[in-house]
Amino acid sequence: MEALVARQLTRVYTGRGKTVRALDSVDLSIEKGRLFAFLGRNGAGKTTFIKVAATLLMPTSGSVTLLGRDVVSEAARVREEIAVVPQEGRPFFHLTPREHIYEYLRVRGFASETARDRTDELVRAMGLTPFADTIAQMLSGGLQQRTLVAMILATEAPFLFLDEPTLGMDPFARRQVWQVVRRTVRRGSTVLLTTHYLDEAEQLSEELAVIEDGRLLYRGTAAALKSTLHREIRLEFGPGLQAKELEPFGRVYAERTHLVLLTSRSNVRPLTELALERGSEVTMGPVTLEEAFLELVGRPIEEEEGSA
Repeated sequence: MEALVARQLTRVYTGRGKTVRALDSVDLSIEKGRLFAFLGRNGAGKTTFIKVAATLLMPTSGSVTLLGRDVVSEAARVREEIAVVPQEGRPFFHLTPREHIYEYLRVRGFASETARDRTDELVRAMGLTPFADTIAQMLSGGLQQRTLVAMILATEAPFLFLDEPTLGMDPFARRQVWQVVRRTVRRGSTVLLTTHYLDEAEQLSEELAVIEDGRLLYRGTAAALKSTLHREIRLEFGPGLQAKELEPFGRVYAERTHLVLLTSRSNVRPLTELALERGSEVTMGPVTLEEAFLELVGRPIEEEEGSA
């Protein structure tokens, strides 16, 4: 069963003499009970899609149905079934993490005992116990973000929108969030995740889509996207080799003081021998989702729309 279906979804912004098609005839469906990642650079259309699907923004044309309901004509009913972690959301500075979670659950109609139990569970699961009774104003940005994510995940709503949920968190905190997100999906929620951390998308998602300039470029698994490179090996060389020597073997790019080559397995031996002859360090690993994204879009995910 499909939890979300978008058909020819278009959103146009106009102002200051400019017209921008933030979404351009997007067709997308997400199966119920799945974790789906939506990837793209800033300005590519991810957040606009979430705002339309979450009833926060009207589409210019096209449609979205969520759990069988139209997000425009049945917006009030849709809102009862969803919860949203907005990009760059802010907590109430005078409330503690415990109060944020509990009061949000109460507002959504949970009984006090259920709200208290879920609050205690999420405080523990999200690593918030040492800070549970500290007002948000005194917390770091990462802890404030963790509080917002905990509020939304505590609802276990049928459909969850997580827009850059781990922004500003340290690696350990990100993995705590991943565990809770996985558990929430196992319990039956459908999750639409946007993230700039491509390792996060690869670790969490069962399927993903890539959007660029408001259009979908790809929809499938991370493994299938990486396979489109037709180069399964990543070799990284230290000083001693020139890019022009490596270019006949695949795609070459610079990374800090090293050169990275995406190539096939058959080239590993001769290239390793060449590196050893030149006294150059060489390391080997599989190609990454980030490299597949770069190949597909032509620009890294960190680069914003309109950047040179």
